[in-house]
This record gives sequence, C-alpha cells and structure tokens, in this order.
Amino acid sequence: MMAHLRHRLVVVGHGMVGHRFVQAAIERGLTETHDIVVIGEENRAAYDRVALTSYFEVGADALSLLPLGAYDDPRVQLRLGAEVVAIDPTGSAAPDTAGAGSLTLADGEVLTYDQLVLATGAAPFVPPIEGRDLPGCFVYRTIEDLEAIREAASGARVGAVIGGGLLGLEAAKALSDLGLETHVVEMAPRLMAVQVDDAGGATLRRHIEELGLSVHTGAMTTSVLGDDRVTGLGLKDADAIDADVVVFSAGIRPRDGLARAAGLDLAERGGILVDEQGRSTSHPTVWAIGECAAPGGRMYGLVAPGYTMAEVAVDALLGGPGAFTGADMSTKLKLMGVDVASFGDAFATTPDALELVFSDAVAGIYKKLVVSEDGTRLLGGILVGDATSYGLLRPMVATDTNPGIPLPENPEELILPASRGGGSGGVVLPDEAQVCSCNDVTKGQITEAVADGGTCDSPSCVTACTAAGSTCGSCKPLVKSIVEDYFTAQGKTVDRSLCEHFALTRQELYDVVAVHEHTSFDQIVTRHGRGRGCDICKPVVASILATQLNGHVLEGATRTLQDTNDAYLANIQRNGTYSVVPRIPGGEITPEKLIVIGEVARDFGLYTKITGGQRIDLFGARMEELPAIWRRLVDAGFESGHAYGKSLRTVKSCVGSTWCRYGVQDSVQLAIDLELRYRGLRSPHKLKGGVSGCARECAEARGKDFGVIATEKGWNLYVGGNGGATPVHARLLAGDLDTETLVRYLDRFLMYYVRTADRLQRTAPWVDSLDGGLERVREVVVEDSLGLGAELEAAMARHVGGYFDEWKETLDDPEKLARFVSFVNAPDVPDPHISFREERGQSVPADSAGPVSLGTTIPVGPAGPVGSVGAS
Repeated sequence: MMAHLRHRLVVVGHGMVGHRFVQAAIERGLTETHDIVVIGEENRAAYDRVALTSYFEVGADALSLLPLGAYDDPRVQLRLGAEVVAIDPTGSAAPDTAGAGSLTLADGEVLTYDQLVLATGAAPFVPPIEGRDLPGCFVYRTIEDLEAIREAASGARVGAVIGGGLLGLEAAKALSDLGLETHVVEMAPRLMAVQVDDAGGATLRRHIEELGLSVHTGAMTTSVLGDDRVTGLGLKDADAIDADVVVFSAGIRPRDGLARAAGLDLAERGGILVDEQGRSTSHPTVWAIGECAAPGGRMYGLVAPGYTMAEVAVDALLGGPGAFTGADMSTKLKLMGVDVASFGDAFATTPDALELVFSDAVAGIYKKLVVSEDGTRLLGGILVGDATSYGLLRPMVATDTNPGIPLPENPEELILPASRGGGSGGVVLPDEAQVCSCNDVTKGQITEAVADGGTCDSPSCVTACTAAGSTCGSCKPLVKSIVEDYFTAQGKTVDRSLCEHFALTRQELYDVVAVHEHTSFDQIVTRHGRGRGCDICKPVVASILATQLNGHVLEGATRTLQDTNDAYLANIQRNGTYSVVPRIPGGEITPEKLIVIGEVARDFGLYTKITGGQRIDLFGARMEELPAIWRRLVDAGFESGHAYGKSLRTVKSCVGSTWCRYGVQDSVQLAIDLELRYRGLRSPHKLKGGVSGCARECAEARGKDFGVIATEKGWNLYVGGNGGATPVHARLLAGDLDTETLVRYLDRFLMYYVRTADRLQRTAPWVDSLDGGLERVREVVVEDSLGLGAELEAAMARHVGGYFDEWKETLDDPEKLARFVSFVNAPDVPDPHISFREERGQSVPADSAGPVSLGTTIPVGPAGPVGSVGAS
C-alpha cells in the first residue's frame, strides 16, 4: 500500500498566536498529513504576553505556555533562537528541492515548505524623535525587555512612559513596582483613548494618580533629553520631565517586513492582506495570522482575534469552510488594581443611540451603557473602577449579525450598585452567549461540560477542559457562576466541602471548633470528619486552632499539621534554604537594630533585600542555622515577622506628619500600633495593611487588605484590596473616623473575615463572595446588623492579649529546637544539595541546584512537614 505523501508546514513566529495554531493543528489532526516546523526568534518558547507585567512577581516559568519546551507530537519540531531573514513564495531560492516555497535563516540555512504560516506578530512603535536611541530608552514587548528595564531601574530614580494606552499603563505599573517615581505621557486628551471616553478617562486618571504616578495628557513628546544617556523628556508647550529611564509604549505596528520584501500584498496601513481563511491574497501557500495579518485590510491588536484566525486557518488547511469575518474587540483588564472594561459600541457611534451613566466620584466608579433608541438592546459600554458586571453585559451586546439579549425593563439596574437597587435585572444568558472571548467558549459549552455525561464537576475542571478563563482570566467569575447555577437548577448540591475528609466549608469548620471547643485535629476529625486528613485540611485546622487557642504552631500534635513554611517558621526558597524576616513595625527601626541585621547577614552569608513592605529579607539560611540566627535577632529585640504564615505580614506606612510637609496625621505611629495589634493573627490567607498620612497615598494603602488614609478629620478605612498577579483596589468602608472607632471597625472586619472566608481566599474575593458584597461588610462591621460586634471585638481582644513571639518560644523549648536539623542521624551535617553562586555581590541559589519543585522531598528532622514545598 502506498504511504500518504506528507507535507511540510512551516510556522514563522512562536508567540501566543503561533502557539495556538500549533495546538489546534495537533488537536484537529493536521499533523496526520503535515510535518510542522516552528521557528521562534526568541530563545524561549511562547509565553503569556497578556500577563507580561506579572513577570516581576511570578517569573518566566509561570508565564510559559509550553513549560516543557517541546510539543508532545513528534511531528512538530520547535526551533528557538532562529531568525528568518527572507522568504521566497516561488521556491526559486531552492530550485532543486521539493516544496512550494522556501525561506532563509540568519545562519544561511534554507528551508522549503509546502505551506507557510506567518505569525510574526507586531513590534512596538517608537516615534521618530531625537534621542530615542540613547541608553536608558526601552520598549515594552518581551521578557528580555523587562529584564533590561529592571537592570536599568536598579540605578535610577525616575521613569517615564510615552503612551497612556493599555500597554503604556502596564509599563508604568512595572516602573512603579520597580520603585521609580513614574510619569505617564499621553498625546491624547485622556488615558486609554481607544477604550474609554472622557469621563471614564478622568476616573481612571484619578485612580492612577492616587497610586502616586504623575499623568500628563495632551502632551506631545518632542525629544528624549541627554548626551550619553537619558536625562529626561522634552514636551511641546510644556516643561521638560526629568527621567533616568524612558519606555516607549505608543502603539504597535505589524511585523510585515518579510512579506513586504517577498512582494506579498499588504494593507494600506501595514499588515499582510489575507482572505477570510487567513490565506495571502497574493500567494495561495502563504498564510498570516495574528497581529501581522490584515484580514479585510484591518489589523487586530488583541490576542482573541489572533486565536480565532489561528483556528480558522487550521480548519481551512483541513478543507473546512470556516471564515474570520471580524472580531469582538471588547477588553477587560485590571490596571494597577483598577478595573477597566470596554465593549461593543462604547462611544455611541450608532445613530440615535442613548447613554445610561452611573458615576460615583468618591468611590472612583464610572459606568456607561450605550443602548438602542428604543432602549431594548445593549450596544456597548464602559466600566471603570468596578467591572464586576462585565461578564453579564458583554454577551448581551447586539451587533449587525447578532440581535443580542433583550434588556430588562429597567436597564439602569445593570450598572447601579446593589445598595441602590442594582442587580442582574433578571437577565439569563442563552446557551449561545459567548462567555470567554479569548477562546470562543459559549455558555452552552460550559454547561455541556458539567451536564450528565460531561467530564467536569467543578469550575476549575471546566477551565481545564474548555479553556474558558485560561487566557486573561476575566471570565472566571462568570464561569464559576454558570457552573454553580447549573448544578442548583438540576437539584444538585454544589459541593463546597473543604476536602474529602470534611464535608464542611472552612467557615462551618471554624464554627464547629468554636462551639465544641475542640483543641486537637484528632478530636475534630473524629467528631466531624473521616479518615486521617490531608495537606488541605490539616493546615486549615492548624490555622483555626491557632486563631482560637493562641497556641504555638509547633506545640505537641499541632506541629504535624503545618505546611512546610509554618513547620519551620520560615519560607522555603528555590534551593531548599529558608528566609529570615524579622518584624519591623511601620518600617521604623533604630540604628542599633540595623547594625544587628547587617552583622547577622554578614556572619551567616545571607542575601539581603529591602522589601516593598518596609522590611529586610535575609535569604539563604540553612535549616540548622535558623535557631542561631534567630537567637541573635531575638536578643536584639526583634520578633518573628510571620512572612511564612497565613497571617498578618506588614502594615506599611509613609513618614506621615512627623516629617512630610503634606502629612495631616501620624501615619507611622498608627501603622506601628496596628501591626503590633494584629501580628500573629492566623487567617485564611496572608494579610497586609497600609497607612498613608495624606491623600497622596505614598503607602499604597488601597492596594492592601486593609488600608487607612488620613484626612483632616481623622481616618478613612478601606478594605478588600489585594496586590499580586490579580490586584484589586480597596474600597471605602467608612470615613473620617477617630482612632478608637477605626480600630474597633478593623477588629470586627478582620475577625469577620477570619471566621467566614474560604480556605486560601484573600479579602478581595471574600468581600465579593458575600451576598451584598461591600455593603454586606458595612452592615455587619459598621452598623452591627447581626449583633456580632461585641463578640468579634472580644475575639480580637483575646488574640491581642494572648500574643507571643513564636521564635522566642521556640528558642526556649529544646523539644521544638530538635526539629531544626538537616538529618536526624547527623545533626551537624549540612544538606549537600544546597549550593550558591555570586551575583551582584551576594550569594544566590546556584543554577545547578535548580528550583525546588512542588512535591520535592527535602531531608528534615524527626517530624516532617505537611504540604507542598514552596507554600507561602
């Protein structure tokens, strides 16, 4: 039997869209007839550029879309660090070889192909201004760009970003996170001019400026100043801006140079002209997808249209009839903790369109709906400051080809807060409504995945099976709601059990322990659970017992419940060493204590770093060294900073009225008082606080779980803010409070959270999960609607009165100290797997040691830890 003739398909570009093309080709069977060669210019495989800014927090591995660096299908060859310098669609460059065309690599190698897919993406646009090539100028597109920016920022004070669009604000966040005074320069009269209107831009600007950034709109950059390197920006009709680092983020342009040189048809404004299936209009064996393509003459600069193009092209290569006829350009993102969303006809360009607007300048919220003249159809909208309704609104939008979902009788309910009669308006999404625009997943596909005969029983499983929520993540709350609503409608109980050993939620388990006054895990699991427990329920029970009993986490049987970090009162690091983080309340420290920290770091060879939480981290301590290190720190007056625990970390402070000419209250003293009051409070997740001495917000208090900002009359209390990969801005709970009332409300808020939040649930999603959200928190904490105020305050008083330093207690107990050895039978022998190298004058984990992965076994003492390595 004659074997089927195999064809060679070459993909040029291994970004997000190129990767999606290869995934679809494997999943849909294209590799059964085609060998695929993927050529990536970067030295690393495809990664998530949508979440690029989070690189500084999570690292490159977490962003990777192909963690193993290769595809499972052996018929796909991935070649990284290879540059294509020319393509020849006619194949004349290699006339003696088979194939429709050829391409030439930078090293001179010539590859032939039967089909060529160009997925070269786009390049940052750098305006042709004087000084743009000076050292200190960067673009913001790749991980390498971010690494270069970070290196430059280490010796800089001020940074400036040219461009106030999506990428520009992401770049500004990166500079701000690197500790630079940051300026955003935007030529348009408002930020994010493509996505939001003037009012939305003004609201967004206030949010950005509250975070300490300077915004310059309507400002044209004329030059980059400096001789040997950047010193500032020159602006038209405005004073120059001092800057040590400049990032260009003024838009993108299609990377169509290869196509242009090959004579392929291009769109008027750039991009490779392709038909509805992605095939070049000038060569039938050349295809283009993503930002380098221009279907219908238009370039699409979002990842979702690129994914659709990739899948359409795969289907076309398989002989399918699919077509790309346009894309949903809706966007939802979180910029520096601020929700921003834009969808449909956001600017009301449809004839006779009407606008419904809700604006709350105090809360920093702006919402606009654009509706049809008769008020029955939703055409578009803008959300700034609160985009929780985006998941419901975007699928409702009517277009030329889709009638959308009829609006309720009172459409304003869709954007009003719950306290003012807002809600869903009774709207129910039909099965054909698109829930995930990035991956084109409908509500019907989600319910099908969990229906009888489906493969999923949870929202996380749905995401894994359908990819809904796996790219930008903005639709995850809606996915969860659809799954739970479906189960409820089917008469199924939505299982919120903690784990297989407890058919209780964390809140129910907390109440059970309190009511029955249990003091051990064995008592709890015997009376209310089954089995012996696991690495999910044991740390949860340990946290609950620590909160209610104020006992030492390493006391008796409790020590076997702890995860890796709590088991050794330190955070484990990538090479198996531990961190040492003493508490420095409010960031205030004496010269004598600074000297002690320096001496300890020097004597034990520890890496030192000042954190964003106003503490000093000491890294690289071996397990057996921890007691000796902490003995010196405790003797000098330091105590545990609980950096290892699900508990209060820090309460950050500016210098307040003591030093700052703008300060109106003593923020330092309040930060110290709050940190000392809530230190050691075990909770469902880590807690962070902040106190700013004025509205300039230098302590970034609204990025914390609880934030306090001084006013002329007292203090404003904000709650439910979280930093990290999915930052959330804290919202005002109560204003102009005296200190006594502020502390009373905070006591209630924190104990209410500790009692009712789910396992590993930060305060932001906890607030949103409550029926009524922030308004419910206000009713319980401020208005005492449940009559629990005194009880919550008493619980906090017991915590405060029973506080002790875990490390001091450990040092005074020989039984607890016996745990801190690398090997039981050789307590004086250090772990030989740990090694270091020198970088920037300090010891860091050696590459040969490699990161400690989840599940890695580390030699420990007599009672090994529960849980996975690396838990924080």
